[in-house]
Amino acid sequence: MSAPGVLGTGLSWSLRDDLDQLFAFHFMVNAFRAGTIVAVLAGAAGWFMVVRRQTFAGHTLALVSFPGAAGAIWLGVSATAGYFVGCVAAALVIALVPRPASGRSHSEESAVVGTVQAFALACGVLFVSLYGGFLNSLTGLLFGTFLGISDRQVITLFAVAIVVLGVLGAIARPLFFATIDNDVAQARGLPVRLLSVVFLVLLGCAAAEASQITGALLVFALLVMPAASAQQLTATPAFSFALTIALAILITWLALAVAYFSVYPVGFFVTSFGMAVFVLSLAIRYLMTRAHRERRALA
Repeated sequence: MSAPGVLGTGLSWSLRDDLDQLFAFHFMVNAFRAGTIVAVLAGAAGWFMVVRRQTFAGHTLALVSFPGAAGAIWLGVSATAGYFVGCVAAALVIALVPRPASGRSHSEESAVVGTVQAFALACGVLFVSLYGGFLNSLTGLLFGTFLGISDRQVITLFAVAIVVLGVLGAIARPLFFATIDNDVAQARGLPVRLLSVVFLVLLGCAAAEASQITGALLVFALLVMPAASAQQLTATPAFSFALTIALAILITWLALAVAYFSVYPVGFFVTSFGMAVFVLSLAIRYLMTRAHRERRALA
Protein backbone atom coordinates (compact mmCIF):
# COMPACT_ATOMS: atom_id res chain seq x y z
CA MET A 1 0.00 0.00 0.00
CA SER A 2 1.38 3.43 -0.85
CA ALA A 3 1.72 6.12 1.73
CA PRO A 4 -0.60 9.11 1.28
CA GLY A 5 1.16 12.35 0.43
CA VAL A 6 0.29 15.95 1.01
CA LEU A 7 -1.76 16.09 -2.19
CA GLY A 8 -3.24 12.62 -2.05
CA THR A 9 -0.28 11.20 -3.93
CA GLY A 10 1.64 8.09 -2.99
CA LEU A 11 4.84 6.21 -3.62
CA SER A 12 4.88 3.54 -6.30
CA TRP A 13 7.27 0.74 -7.27
CA SER A 14 8.59 2.86 -10.17
CA LEU A 15 11.29 5.39 -9.33
CA ARG A 16 10.73 7.18 -12.62
CA ASP A 17 6.99 7.56 -11.95
CA ASP A 18 7.71 8.86 -8.45
CA LEU A 19 10.16 11.44 -9.82
CA ASP A 20 7.66 12.51 -12.50
CA GLN A 21 5.04 12.85 -9.79
CA LEU A 22 7.46 14.77 -7.56
CA PHE A 23 8.15 17.44 -10.16
CA ALA A 24 4.67 17.54 -11.69
CA PHE A 25 3.78 20.69 -9.73
CA HIS A 26 5.53 24.01 -10.08
CA PHE A 27 5.59 24.58 -6.33
CA MET A 28 7.76 21.46 -5.92
CA VAL A 29 10.16 22.67 -8.61
CA ASN A 30 10.43 25.93 -6.68
CA ALA A 31 10.86 24.00 -3.43
CA PHE A 32 13.88 22.16 -4.84
CA ARG A 33 15.30 25.36 -6.31
CA ALA A 34 14.92 27.20 -2.99
CA GLY A 35 16.11 24.18 -1.02
CA THR A 36 19.29 23.89 -3.08
CA ILE A 37 20.07 27.58 -2.65
CA VAL A 38 19.44 27.38 1.08
CA ALA A 39 21.52 24.22 1.44
CA VAL A 40 24.55 25.75 -0.26
CA LEU A 41 24.38 28.91 1.83
CA ALA A 42 23.67 27.10 5.11
CA GLY A 43 26.47 24.64 4.44
CA ALA A 44 29.03 27.36 3.71
CA ALA A 45 28.08 29.56 6.68
CA GLY A 46 27.56 26.55 8.96
CA TRP A 47 31.05 25.23 8.25
CA PHE A 48 32.64 28.46 9.50
CA MET A 49 30.18 28.55 12.41
CA VAL A 50 31.26 25.11 13.62
CA VAL A 51 34.97 25.83 13.09
CA ARG A 52 34.64 29.12 15.00
CA ARG A 53 32.69 27.39 17.79
CA GLN A 54 29.80 29.83 17.49
CA THR A 55 27.04 27.23 17.41
CA PHE A 56 25.22 28.86 20.33
CA ALA A 57 25.09 32.14 18.44
CA GLY A 58 23.90 30.29 15.33
CA HIS A 59 21.18 28.58 17.34
CA THR A 60 19.98 31.93 18.65
CA LEU A 61 19.95 33.50 15.19
CA ALA A 62 17.89 30.56 13.98
CA LEU A 63 15.30 31.05 16.72
CA VAL A 64 15.15 34.81 16.15
CA SER A 65 13.73 34.16 12.69
CA PHE A 66 10.44 33.19 14.36
CA PRO A 67 9.68 36.56 16.03
CA GLY A 68 10.96 38.31 12.92
CA ALA A 69 8.49 36.50 10.66
CA ALA A 70 5.66 36.63 13.22
CA GLY A 71 6.15 40.38 13.65
CA ALA A 72 6.11 40.90 9.89
CA ILE A 73 2.85 38.95 9.52
CA TRP A 74 1.32 40.98 12.36
CA LEU A 75 2.33 44.22 10.61
CA GLY A 76 0.97 42.97 7.30
CA VAL A 77 4.30 42.82 5.44
CA SER A 78 6.22 39.97 3.85
CA ALA A 79 7.31 37.21 6.20
CA THR A 80 10.51 36.91 4.16
CA ALA A 81 11.43 40.47 5.09
CA GLY A 82 10.71 39.64 8.72
CA TYR A 83 13.05 36.66 8.62
CA PHE A 84 15.96 38.76 7.41
CA VAL A 85 15.30 41.82 9.57
CA GLY A 86 15.00 39.74 12.73
CA CYS A 87 18.10 37.62 12.11
CA VAL A 88 20.34 40.45 10.94
CA ALA A 89 19.26 42.71 13.82
CA ALA A 90 20.03 39.96 16.34
CA ALA A 91 23.39 39.30 14.67
CA LEU A 92 24.33 42.97 14.99
CA VAL A 93 23.32 43.04 18.65
CA ILE A 94 25.45 39.98 19.40
CA ALA A 95 28.39 41.14 17.30
CA LEU A 96 28.56 44.73 18.55
CA VAL A 97 28.54 43.96 22.27
CA PRO A 98 31.91 45.16 23.66
CA ARG A 99 34.27 42.33 24.56
CA PRO A 100 36.93 42.75 27.23
CA ALA A 101 40.46 41.55 26.60
CA SER A 102 40.30 39.16 29.55
CA GLY A 103 39.40 35.50 29.36
CA ARG A 104 35.84 36.30 30.46
CA SER A 105 34.95 37.49 26.97
CA HIS A 106 33.57 34.09 25.91
CA SER A 107 31.31 33.76 28.96
CA GLU A 108 30.05 37.33 28.55
CA GLU A 109 29.29 36.72 24.87
CA SER A 110 27.36 33.56 25.81
CA ALA A 111 25.35 35.56 28.34
CA VAL A 112 24.49 38.17 25.72
CA VAL A 113 23.51 35.47 23.21
CA GLY A 114 21.26 33.78 25.79
CA THR A 115 19.63 37.09 26.68
CA VAL A 116 18.91 37.89 23.03
CA GLN A 117 17.44 34.41 22.54
CA ALA A 118 15.09 34.64 25.52
CA PHE A 119 13.90 38.15 24.60
CA ALA A 120 13.38 37.19 20.95
CA LEU A 121 11.23 34.17 21.81
CA ALA A 122 9.14 36.31 24.16
CA CYS A 123 8.62 38.83 21.35
CA GLY A 124 7.54 36.01 19.04
CA VAL A 125 4.84 34.91 21.47
CA LEU A 126 3.72 38.54 21.83
CA PHE A 127 3.47 39.09 18.06
CA VAL A 128 1.39 35.92 17.63
CA SER A 129 -0.96 37.14 20.40
CA LEU A 130 -1.20 40.64 18.92
CA TYR A 131 -2.08 39.21 15.53
CA GLY A 132 -5.42 38.27 17.03
CA GLY A 133 -6.70 36.01 14.28
CA PHE A 134 -5.86 32.41 13.54
CA LEU A 135 -2.28 32.30 12.33
CA ASN A 136 -2.56 29.28 10.04
CA SER A 137 1.07 29.64 9.00
CA LEU A 138 2.36 29.24 12.56
CA THR A 139 3.28 25.58 12.03
CA GLY A 140 5.15 26.54 8.88
CA LEU A 141 7.04 29.27 10.73
CA LEU A 142 8.12 26.84 13.44
CA PHE A 143 8.64 23.58 11.57
CA GLY A 144 9.01 24.56 7.92
CA THR A 145 7.00 24.09 4.75
CA PHE A 146 7.63 23.73 1.03
CA LEU A 147 4.11 24.74 0.00
CA GLY A 148 3.59 28.06 -1.71
CA ILE A 149 7.22 28.96 -2.46
CA SER A 150 6.83 31.52 -5.24
CA ASP A 151 9.13 32.41 -8.12
CA ARG A 152 9.71 35.75 -6.44
CA GLN A 153 10.85 34.07 -3.22
CA VAL A 154 13.27 31.86 -5.15
CA ILE A 155 14.75 34.91 -6.86
CA THR A 156 15.05 36.71 -3.51
CA LEU A 157 16.77 33.73 -1.90
CA PHE A 158 19.12 33.41 -4.86
CA ALA A 159 20.04 37.11 -4.84
CA VAL A 160 20.73 37.10 -1.10
CA ALA A 161 22.75 33.89 -1.37
CA ILE A 162 24.93 35.33 -4.16
CA VAL A 163 25.70 38.42 -2.08
CA VAL A 164 26.36 36.47 1.14
CA LEU A 165 28.52 33.85 -0.57
CA GLY A 166 30.42 36.57 -2.40
CA VAL A 167 31.23 38.41 0.82
CA LEU A 168 32.03 35.15 2.62
CA GLY A 169 34.39 34.18 -0.20
CA ALA A 170 36.12 37.56 0.00
CA ILE A 171 36.79 37.26 3.74
CA ALA A 172 37.26 33.47 3.88
CA ARG A 173 41.06 33.40 4.17
CA PRO A 174 41.47 36.12 6.84
CA LEU A 175 38.39 34.81 8.67
CA PHE A 176 39.85 31.29 8.77
CA PHE A 177 43.22 32.67 9.90
CA ALA A 178 41.55 34.65 12.70
CA THR A 179 39.59 31.53 13.68
CA ILE A 180 42.66 29.32 13.93
CA ASP A 181 44.86 31.83 15.79
CA ASN A 182 43.14 35.03 16.86
CA ASP A 183 46.18 36.53 18.64
CA VAL A 184 48.54 36.06 15.71
CA ALA A 185 45.91 37.45 13.32
CA GLN A 186 45.62 40.57 15.46
CA ALA A 187 49.41 40.90 15.58
CA ARG A 188 49.49 40.69 11.78
CA GLY A 189 47.08 43.64 11.63
CA LEU A 190 43.96 41.80 10.51
CA PRO A 191 40.65 43.50 11.48
CA VAL A 192 39.59 40.59 13.67
CA ARG A 193 36.72 42.48 15.27
CA LEU A 194 35.29 43.59 11.93
CA LEU A 195 35.61 40.08 10.52
CA SER A 196 33.62 38.73 13.46
CA VAL A 197 30.85 41.29 12.97
CA VAL A 198 30.62 40.66 9.22
CA PHE A 199 30.53 36.91 9.71
CA LEU A 200 27.72 37.04 12.26
CA VAL A 201 25.67 39.18 9.86
CA LEU A 202 26.30 36.64 7.10
CA LEU A 203 25.34 33.84 9.48
CA GLY A 204 22.13 35.73 10.29
CA CYS A 205 21.29 35.91 6.57
CA ALA A 206 21.95 32.18 6.22
CA ALA A 207 19.69 31.43 9.20
CA ALA A 208 16.95 33.64 7.73
CA GLU A 209 17.11 31.78 4.42
CA ALA A 210 17.17 28.31 5.96
CA SER A 211 14.23 29.15 8.23
CA GLN A 212 11.98 29.44 5.22
CA ILE A 213 12.54 25.76 4.41
CA THR A 214 13.15 24.08 7.77
CA GLY A 215 11.22 26.41 10.08
CA ALA A 216 12.57 28.50 12.94
CA LEU A 217 12.91 25.67 15.45
CA LEU A 218 14.78 23.28 13.16
CA VAL A 219 16.94 25.56 11.00
CA PHE A 220 19.88 24.88 13.28
CA ALA A 221 19.96 21.30 11.99
CA LEU A 222 20.87 22.42 8.48
CA LEU A 223 23.47 24.84 9.81
CA VAL A 224 25.32 22.47 12.12
CA MET A 225 24.73 18.81 11.16
CA PRO A 226 26.34 18.75 7.68
CA ALA A 227 29.37 20.69 8.94
CA ALA A 228 29.73 18.57 12.06
CA SER A 229 29.47 15.39 9.98
CA ALA A 230 32.03 16.54 7.42
CA GLN A 231 34.53 17.49 10.11
CA GLN A 232 34.21 14.01 11.59
CA LEU A 233 35.26 12.52 8.27
CA THR A 234 38.18 14.75 7.30
CA ALA A 235 40.51 17.32 8.83
CA THR A 236 41.37 18.90 5.47
CA PRO A 237 39.65 22.31 5.43
CA ALA A 238 38.93 22.51 1.69
CA PHE A 239 37.60 18.96 1.44
CA SER A 240 35.60 19.37 4.65
CA PHE A 241 34.03 22.57 3.32
CA ALA A 242 33.04 20.96 0.00
CA LEU A 243 31.72 17.85 1.77
CA THR A 244 29.61 20.03 4.09
CA ILE A 245 27.83 21.66 1.15
CA ALA A 246 27.34 18.30 -0.59
CA LEU A 247 25.81 16.77 2.55
CA ALA A 248 23.56 19.81 3.08
CA ILE A 249 22.21 19.49 -0.47
CA LEU A 250 21.71 15.73 -0.11
CA ILE A 251 19.86 16.11 3.21
CA THR A 252 17.63 18.87 1.81
CA TRP A 253 16.76 16.99 -1.37
CA LEU A 254 15.93 13.80 0.53
CA ALA A 255 13.85 15.73 3.07
CA LEU A 256 11.84 17.52 0.37
CA ALA A 257 11.20 14.30 -1.54
CA VAL A 258 10.06 12.34 1.51
CA ALA A 259 7.99 15.24 2.86
CA TYR A 260 6.10 15.43 -0.44
CA PHE A 261 4.87 11.86 0.03
CA SER A 262 4.20 12.38 3.73
CA VAL A 263 1.90 14.38 5.98
CA TYR A 264 4.72 15.58 8.24
CA PRO A 265 6.66 18.90 8.09
CA VAL A 266 9.79 19.04 5.96
CA GLY A 267 11.79 20.35 8.93
CA PHE A 268 11.34 17.02 10.71
CA PHE A 269 12.90 15.14 7.81
CA VAL A 270 15.76 17.62 7.46
CA THR A 271 16.59 17.06 11.12
CA SER A 272 16.13 13.28 10.94
CA PHE A 273 18.31 12.82 7.86
CA GLY A 274 20.87 15.23 9.29
CA MET A 275 21.02 13.22 12.49
CA ALA A 276 21.36 9.98 10.54
CA VAL A 277 24.27 11.42 8.53
CA PHE A 278 25.97 12.62 11.70
CA VAL A 279 25.64 9.23 13.43
CA LEU A 280 26.95 7.52 10.30
CA SER A 281 29.93 9.89 10.20
CA LEU A 282 30.71 9.05 13.84
CA ALA A 283 30.62 5.35 13.01
CA ILE A 284 32.90 5.83 9.99
CA ARG A 285 35.28 7.94 12.09
CA TYR A 286 35.40 5.21 14.74
CA LEU A 287 36.07 2.46 12.19
CA MET A 288 38.76 4.53 10.47
CA THR A 289 40.49 5.29 13.78
CA ARG A 290 40.32 1.65 14.84
CA ALA A 291 41.73 0.44 11.51
CA HIS A 292 44.56 2.98 11.76
CA ARG A 293 45.46 1.80 15.26
CA GLU A 294 45.47 -1.85 14.15
CA ARG A 295 47.79 -1.04 11.25
CA ARG A 296 50.17 0.79 13.59
CA ALA A 297 50.12 -2.13 16.02
CA LEU A 298 51.05 -4.56 13.24
CA ALA A 299 53.80 -2.31 11.86
